[in-house]
Amino acid sequence: MKNIVIFASGGGSNAEKIIEYFANSPVARVVLVLSNRPGAGVLFKAESHHVPTLTFTKEELENGWVLRHLQAFNPHIIVLAGFLQKFPADIIAAYPHKVINIHPALLPKYGGKGMYGIHVHRAVLENNEPESGITIHYVDENYDEGNIIFQQSIALADCATPEEVAAKVLALEHEHFPKVIEKLLTE
Repeated sequence: MKNIVIFASGGGSNAEKIIEYFANSPVARVVLVLSNRPGAGVLFKAESHHVPTLTFTKEELENGWVLRHLQAFNPHIIVLAGFLQKFPADIIAAYPHKVINIHPALLPKYGGKGMYGIHVHRAVLENNEPESGITIHYVDENYDEGNIIFQQSIALADCATPEEVAAKVLALEHEHFPKVIEKLLTE
């Protein structure tokens, strides 16, 4: 059985889909959910599925405290699911090619610092893009620049608002993120 650890900052819909997907899996299970925001919705979702949670400060993320706690859970993969802080180099180095992120656009477009959530969808619409989608990629020291693992696009002809784009992209995330994690763990 392989261990999945999730980092998230917000409501946690992707984290919850991953937890549910692996709840009865012979491949892996979610063993820990970490958040930099006490009171984040993801913590309540994880606890409702009996998954341990841990909150931390920016200083604890940067000074090795989080890495020391992570090691006790022996993660085979670390999943960033709406985690909005820069991921520290010490964790990336400790788990090479084992830290992945999902981005709500087709990278390399609309990535980088400050490009998350509704900001991405607004930029996509303002530039009259015919499509958007999701990118699952490895995490490196730079925002949204790690090697791409998977992309899926969706047409935007029927979208007039960033919220409509967000809903379509979120549906893709929920459909594909757990399956890509499973594939990575079984290759």
